[in-house]
Amino acid sequence: MGYTDQRFDVNLSILFTELPLLERPAAAAAAGFTAVELWWPWIETPTPAQAELDALKKALEDAGTQLVGLNFYAGRLPGPDRGAVSVPGEESDRFNANINVAADFAASVGCKALNALYGNRVDGVDPAVQDELALENLVTAAKAADRVGAILLIETLNKPESPLYPLVSAPAGIEIVDKVNEATGLGNAKFLLDLYHLAMNDEDLSEVIEKYAAKTGHVQIADKPGRGAPGTGELPLEELLDQLKKAGYEGYVGLEYKAADAAASFAWLPAEARAAK
Repeated sequence: MGYTDQRFDVNLSILFTELPLLERPAAAAAAGFTAVELWWPWIETPTPAQAELDALKKALEDAGTQLVGLNFYAGRLPGPDRGAVSVPGEESDRFNANINVAADFAASVGCKALNALYGNRVDGVDPAVQDELALENLVTAAKAADRVGAILLIETLNKPESPLYPLVSAPAGIEIVDKVNEATGLGNAKFLLDLYHLAMNDEDLSEVIEKYAAKTGHVQIADKPGRGAPGTGELPLEELLDQLKKAGYEGYVGLEYKAADAAASFAWLPAEARAAK
């Protein structure tokens, strides 16, 4: 057990960001990783030109890296936004315009997990109206994900850093997962269990794992405080990942932490354990 027994991937939207997008897969590969994930890379548009999609596909393939997770369009991330599915008007329209683009791109590179960030509460809009819109959009996204053999991920964030985001506990995220699955009958909505966000919410991580491992489709980690690499903070990440594995989780663990020097930040993980098994 331990770190060497996990399947890790590198989040290229938070690590290696000093490099242009198309150079990041090769940088991850040079550090020994074969799996990567991304937030939606085109912040300005939900519908980039096919040439841009093709260029990213080529960069992933040339580096020998497998994309294992992709966010749908989520607004400005990093930045003030936290997704678009529950945000009425232009952002919801952008999310809808993105659904098939993201799903088709995922299919083209063999990516089996698509993450839909819920979106912030909006001043002057009834939360119930936002939740109704969100469910409608998530049902559409779940069907598109299913069409390409992928799962739809629902992520909870943390209240200190995302005060306007309504899903700031594991039960809140699970509730949406269950609602989407009930509405579609597909069963492909899953929980994105981010140990950093849950820890920032002061949740009992062992209890969350015990309760929700079976509904978890993807895991992300960073240490707390500081959102740095494992070992820079206080979280027993190795033990928690062991617990997840014992609970039956066999998916990827995304490295979604901050580091001034990404390549140097992987010292906690032996080089031979970096290629996804």
